[in-house]
Amino acid sequence: MRIPGRSRTGTEPVTARSPLGLRLLLSVLYTPVFLAGTVFFALWAADSGPGDSPSADSLRTVAWICAVLTAVGLIDLFVVLMRRRREREGAGGGRRGP
Repeated sequence: MRIPGRSRTGTEPVTARSPLGLRLLLSVLYTPVFLAGTVFFALWAADSGPGDSPSADSLRTVAWICAVLTAVGLIDLFVVLMRRRREREGAGGGRRGP
């Protein structure tokens, strides 16, 4: 399927498939995991005292990393859904009803 305005730029096969389905699956699966990790590590950091191992600073760092990965997953989910919508609208745009 040729997308208007886009030409082939590499050596990909003509039958190459879009990775949007896999990206959608990964975003849907891992965004909640990273969100749960953010909450878990943030609560653990809030409950830890001085001298505990791991330290509260380490736990906060892991919570921030999980929060960033949650944001990346949400942004990717939004981008994938917008691109899939655009592909669907482009594929059916030339047909007219009776």
